[in-house]
Amino acid sequence: MRLYSILHKTIYRYVEEVSLCQNEAHLRPRETVSQRCARHELIITPRPRSLVRRLDYFGNPTHAFAVEDPHRTLEVTSISQVEVLPSTLANTGDRQPTWEQVRDEIQQSRDEATIDARSLVLASPLVEDVDVIGEYAAKSFPAGRDWLESVRDVCRRIFEDFSFDPASTTVSTPISEVLQHRRGVCQDFAHLAIAILRHVGLPARYVSGYIETDPPEGRPRLVGADASHAWVATYAPGIGWIDFDPTNNLLPADRHIVLSWGRDYGDVTPLKGVVIGGGAHSLDVAVDVVPLTPANRPVSSSQTQSQ
Repeated sequence: MRLYSILHKTIYRYVEEVSLCQNEAHLRPRETVSQRCARHELIITPRPRSLVRRLDYFGNPTHAFAVEDPHRTLEVTSISQVEVLPSTLANTGDRQPTWEQVRDEIQQSRDEATIDARSLVLASPLVEDVDVIGEYAAKSFPAGRDWLESVRDVCRRIFEDFSFDPASTTVSTPISEVLQHRRGVCQDFAHLAIAILRHVGLPARYVSGYIETDPPEGRPRLVGADASHAWVATYAPGIGWIDFDPTNNLLPADRHIVLSWGRDYGDVTPLKGVVIGGGAHSLDVAVDVVPLTPANRPVSSSQTQSQ
């Protein structure tokens, strides 16, 4: 088991005064079979007039809050402590079904979990089934190929064919443009992998979270230099959901921390909302993921505003 301390700080600075803002946050790591959120603290400045915690459609912890005091700066800090167990493929068996068998069973099964997964074969607002997807997908899904091998091949090809370039795309960049220019960030690569899997009839969901990173050799960690991360999960009846990270061409294990999952980034945006006033604004986001050992494990403290 690995234990992490995570700090995620978001600061909006407005040119003009904001009189009211309504916000939704996906900032509390969710509970899974291999992950436990041992502590969470959400600090909001100015202090919100209302703060409500709920589970969204996908079971993600969600906070809705309203700030009614006039302000030019909104600062939201999420502090988490998370225990993560290694993920394994122990239950998948030695012989995998073909991707066609998985596709057909997805459509025919009456199993409740499979019925739930079936909705994630459909296109979503940020993951459309465009014509160019079919040609790219075909190389990883020849007839009769092993399901797991096909999905791993998709991740390998995205890793090899695309360059990581934070300046090349925005949240609204369409998949067709990412395919054309072969550049993007983890969000783009996750959306592309989801589009490919759904195109061939396999369920796929977008996973938002963090990944532990290592500083350059001989240099200290830079506080706040990490970033949020994104990857993809796909489902097979009798096996369940398995995560894949196309940005790094690996299967997430105990260095990936899950925040939320949904159809695409729009379902799990860490912080979004509407404001009255404000005019132009700037946005600063800093993330720090620190692995903890028993020697430097902090003493549990009381939570403020939310847990």
